[in-house]
Amino acid sequence: MTLQRTCPCGSGATYDACCGRLHRGTVSAETAEELMRSRYAAYAVGDTDYVFRTWHPRTRPDDLSPDPALTWTGLRIVGSGEDWVEFVASYDRAGAVGELRERSRFERRGGRWVYVDGDLG
Repeated sequence: MTLQRTCPCGSGATYDACCGRLHRGTVSAETAEELMRSRYAAYAVGDTDYVFRTWHPRTRPDDLSPDPALTWTGLRIVGSGEDWVEFVASYDRAGAVGELRERSRFERRGGRWVYVDGDLG
């Protein structure tokens, strides 16, 4: 199934041509920022398997059950470096809007980028 809607990561491309290809495993993220954007998109479309697969095994939680009252509504990149990305993710939880700000750390593991952890701001 291909999705022609705009990718939740904010790239302006279609989901299928952008983060969807990473979620399907067709390609791997080439940068920490691309991985961060694809993880945000995975949360937005409910693909927790992708989130789990791209989380460092040393730091990932046992349970990644989504919050059914939470809808991710936007992503803004504040800054990035080789192995970190600072972002603001907007959401709506049961009618209350909010933002999550995080400076995330990433690591190359087996030739692929994985999310390690982050500091909430």
